[in-house]
Amino acid sequence: MSALPRIALIGCGRIGQVHARTLASLRELCEFAVVDDYFLEAAEKTAKLFDVPKATSDSEGTIADPSIDAVIIASSTETHAPYIELAATHGKDIFTEKPIALDLEATNRALDAVEKAGVRLQVGFQRRFDPGYVAAKTAVENGEVGSIEMIRDAMRDPEPPPADYIARSGGLYRDMAIHNFDAVRWLMGEDPIEIYATASALVSDAIRAAHDVDTSVVTLRFPSGALATIENSRRSGFGYDVRTEIFGSDGALMVGESRDVPIRRYTASGVTEDHQHFFLERFRDAYRHELVAFLTALRDDTPVAVTGADGRAALQLAIAAEQSLREHRPVSVHLKEVLHAQP
Repeated sequence: MSALPRIALIGCGRIGQVHARTLASLRELCEFAVVDDYFLEAAEKTAKLFDVPKATSDSEGTIADPSIDAVIIASSTETHAPYIELAATHGKDIFTEKPIALDLEATNRALDAVEKAGVRLQVGFQRRFDPGYVAAKTAVENGEVGSIEMIRDAMRDPEPPPADYIARSGGLYRDMAIHNFDAVRWLMGEDPIEIYATASALVSDAIRAAHDVDTSVVTLRFPSGALATIENSRRSGFGYDVRTEIFGSDGALMVGESRDVPIRRYTASGVTEDHQHFFLERFRDAYRHELVAFLTALRDDTPVAVTGADGRAALQLAIAAEQSLREHRPVSVHLKEVLHAQP
C-alpha cells in the first residue's frame, strides 16, 4: 500500500476511545479519516477531541465508503460479525474487538466472507501484544524453561459489570474467559484436547438472574499431557488482577506486573505499592501495540498476528466450557480443523 491507509473507527465507547487515542498518535502509519458511532453526538465529540475530519452515525455507509481502506470495529458485540461481513464484501481490511460473534454460526459466516474477499482480519486479543506476555512467549519458544508441563492463568475484574451488560454479554466464558483461552493456547503452542469447568455464582444477583456464573476454574489437557488451569472472577477486592505462571521442565516464568510505578515502600506503617485498578491501565501498551501491528501489516502487505481462526478457536473453548459445566464432566475438544485455517 503506497499511500497511508485511510482508517474508520466504528464505535466510540470505552475501548473505542482507547483506539481513537492510539490512531490519532499514529499519523505516520495511517490517516485517521472517520469516527462512527450509533450515537452521532459521541462520534462528533470523539472526532473533535482527536482532530478527525468526519463524524457520522451511518456505520454501513462508512464501511462501504470506497475511500476507506480499513475499519476498526469497537462497537457492541452483536454488530461485530455483520460489520465484518460487510467490510469484507467491500474489500476492507478489518480489526475487530473480541468476540467475532457469540455463536459459531455467525462467526463462520463472517470468516467465510473474509476468506472469500481475501482481506485481513485481526482479532483484538491484546494480551499477545503485552510486553510481559511477549517476553514469556519468546522465552518458551527459545526453550528457556524446557518443555511446558503446566500453565496457571488467572483474571479477575474489580467488580461485576452492569446488569444490562451481563444480560447481553454471552456469559463469563464467551465474554471474559475467552481472553484466557486464547492466551493459554498461544503460550502452550498446542491445541487442547479436553476441558473441564466448575463454577459458581457468588458475586452478583444480576449474574444469578441471568443464569450465569461469576467464579470459575477451568482445566485444560493438551496432547503432550501438559495441563493448564484458568481462574476467573467478576470481583477482586483489590482491583484488576491478571497473572500467568508457566512451569517447564527446566524452570518457570511468572507474568503479572500490575504496578504503575515500579517501587515498593517500606515504612513503620507497613509495606505499600500502587496497583493498576482496571484492565485499561494494565494493558494500555498492549492496546497500542496491537494496532501498530495491524497497521504495519497493512503497510507491509503481510499477514496479521492474530487471525479470525484464533478468535473462532477461543469461542469454541468457551462453548465447550459451558457444556462441561452444564453436564458436570470433562468434554473433548477438536480445534485442529479450524485453528490452522487462514482466513
